[in-house]
Amino acid sequence: MSRNDSNSDWNVSGRLSRTQAVAKSLQERQRALNAERLGLAWLGRLGRALLQPHAGLSLVVVVCFALAAMVLSWWTRSQTIVPVGRVVDETKLVRVDTMVLDDPDQTRRLRNQARDATPRVFVLDPSVLESLTSAIATLPQLVRGQPDPASLDPLLIEQFGLTPELLRELDDIAKAEATIDEGADQQGPWDQAVERLRTMLLQRPLVDSATYQRGVQDGTSKFVRLVDPRDATPRPRLVLRSELISVTDAEAMNQLARVLARDAGVPTAVRDAVARRIATFGKAIYSFDQATTVRDENAAAQSVEPATITSPRRQVIVERGEVLTPAQASLLRAEHAAFLASLDAWKKALLMGALGAACGLIVLGMSGYGVLFAPRIHRRWTRTLGVALLMLLTLAGACIGSVLRPEFAGVVSVLPSALVAMLFCIGYDRRSALAFGLLHGLLVCVCLGAGVTTFAIIATGVACVVASLKEVRDRKSLVRVSLASGVGLALATIVFGVLQRPLTREAFIELLTDAGLALLGMLLLGGLTLFVLPLIERVFGVVTGLTLGELRDPKQPLLRELQMRAPGTYTHSLNVASIAEQAAEAVGCDGLLTYVGCLYHDVGKMNKPEYFVENQQAGINKHDKLSPAMSLLVVVGHVKDGAELAREFKLPARLLHFIEAHHGTTLVEYFYHRARKQAFAADGDEAQMPDEFEYRYPGPKPRTKEVAILMVCDAAESAARALGEPTPAKIESLVRDIADKRLRDGQFDECDLTLKELSIICDSIARSVTSMYHSRVAYPGGRETAGR
Repeated sequence: MSRNDSNSDWNVSGRLSRTQAVAKSLQERQRALNAERLGLAWLGRLGRALLQPHAGLSLVVVVCFALAAMVLSWWTRSQTIVPVGRVVDETKLVRVDTMVLDDPDQTRRLRNQARDATPRVFVLDPSVLESLTSAIATLPQLVRGQPDPASLDPLLIEQFGLTPELLRELDDIAKAEATIDEGADQQGPWDQAVERLRTMLLQRPLVDSATYQRGVQDGTSKFVRLVDPRDATPRPRLVLRSELISVTDAEAMNQLARVLARDAGVPTAVRDAVARRIATFGKAIYSFDQATTVRDENAAAQSVEPATITSPRRQVIVERGEVLTPAQASLLRAEHAAFLASLDAWKKALLMGALGAACGLIVLGMSGYGVLFAPRIHRRWTRTLGVALLMLLTLAGACIGSVLRPEFAGVVSVLPSALVAMLFCIGYDRRSALAFGLLHGLLVCVCLGAGVTTFAIIATGVACVVASLKEVRDRKSLVRVSLASGVGLALATIVFGVLQRPLTREAFIELLTDAGLALLGMLLLGGLTLFVLPLIERVFGVVTGLTLGELRDPKQPLLRELQMRAPGTYTHSLNVASIAEQAAEAVGCDGLLTYVGCLYHDVGKMNKPEYFVENQQAGINKHDKLSPAMSLLVVVGHVKDGAELAREFKLPARLLHFIEAHHGTTLVEYFYHRARKQAFAADGDEAQMPDEFEYRYPGPKPRTKEVAILMVCDAAESAARALGEPTPAKIESLVRDIADKRLRDGQFDECDLTLKELSIICDSIARSVTSMYHSRVAYPGGRETAGR
């Protein structure tokens, strides 16, 4: 039989329906074109979106996101992003007429100088001083009447170097002091000399060796301040720092002791003994008072007025190609603050309004794109909230990171937009990823005040992510995407950096460093995305290739149960999955998602497997004992049972739609016609005939192309098994008849399946079914083998 003869039914019965469908499609397309010409098509979509029940909540989310972006942009613009130690890309000038700026570095230097110039404070130890002077004052009385040194304390002899001649002199001094009337208010010569000695010791800071080293090395002051804690009102007592003497310096102490003994008026005969006692005393009379010294230093530093720098308008702060120093960075921050402070109120309001309007327009563009081209986002306000949070958090990361670490601003400002594109590729589709990634990059540039070069680098990174990330089927795919995107981003950083930055050795080294950081950052983003992939699937309500790869494993609990309880249904699901996968890939749909969805689409049949023909034994059909209405409940119930099993086993929501919508609202024709035959045989009254609506599946209709493909494949595979001679012509006619019937029944109204795509799908299904159910070659002896 020729193909034309065998396809006569299709040509005769289907020609009219196809012509009507094509005409209807052309009419709708013409109306759409007319509406677009009038500018009403997008308004219609916006209007329908605003009329949805959750539109109010979505609008609140968008407004809050816009306001948050405005606040973030205002804050970021008020900061100064100055990367110290990096090459400056453009010359910075003073923008105010006369800028009087605080110079913190100079102020710090002046205050440090004031601290250094503050005299160090040394506090007297009165007990030590009294110990020395008392020993000298009581010496004549101790040795009075003792002509022989052997009768005295050896320590006393050693301290003063006493000899018989010296003892006689001291005895004379003691007798002279004793002749003075004790009641008279008068001191003897010896007591007067000791008192003068005490006064001179107060003026000579004798310290230990450690204090001496600190005293002569710390600070720049020529003086030290001596403090007597016995004074009720401390008086400033300044002495030259050169007067400091270490009690361990024997030569200096000997010289000082002789001078003190001479100047104090100690009698010449005993002068050496007194000098010896002073020189060998060995204890510090003064000690360093750190607390008082620090207090004096701080007071001196606070008394220094802040230093200022006066700069005229258009004075150069830093030139292009220079490496920014900390002092220049401080001037840039101060100049920026002075410039903002110098603006009039209306100018500030105008700038803030323009910045807010720019952010608002970009957010409006995101919202408009979501309404017009990303229905999965605007259909649920929770998804709108998730997208807004993602965009806001990544925007905040770019802005705050650039302000806190300006040396990494070139990388920190780019990576968040690449992350947005990567997450949208996984969560939605590549077109949405490109749009939202670019709009996010534009928003980052507006907030940071970045130029075209930064946006070009961001656009390159987003484009690389979108181009390389089609789907995530295994863990290596994210690594490959991250590596490819990182290389592209690194090259863009170098290329656009060379165009913008000064051509100096330092700048080129920075470009290479930024490129390496961009590559490393993309690899880290890939690892982060892989780590949070389960969270992404839950938040966005998507299923990735990794999860689908796990779900297609025959060892999955639900599939194992289907194999054991309904093996015929499992075999049917495998056949449908193979057919549908090729059809989906033929029109550019997700083949893996389609395959996995087909595996699970009939899991509800395992509850009553014997009521479905693929599981029935030859000659036994339980529906023969049931009424059409009861059989309808059993057959239709497998959709509800499958959905309940899917929720019980926590299948992704996208697979749940395969189960719920693979029959759409089609008519259960067998039991409907059986019910009509029984009703007609009973009374023949047309009014008593069952309503067609009662014998339809509850739906919903397919909302995606993948589920629409499953609908056609499911019916085609089942019908092909009932063909007597499954020739290619019969199978093609059968497939097209099924597709045409579903099209005329309106089952594809809610998915964007075109007639061209439907024709390609039918061709693919026909080829796949023919390869499965082709005719066999009969061999002598009754054996058959598959045609090869």
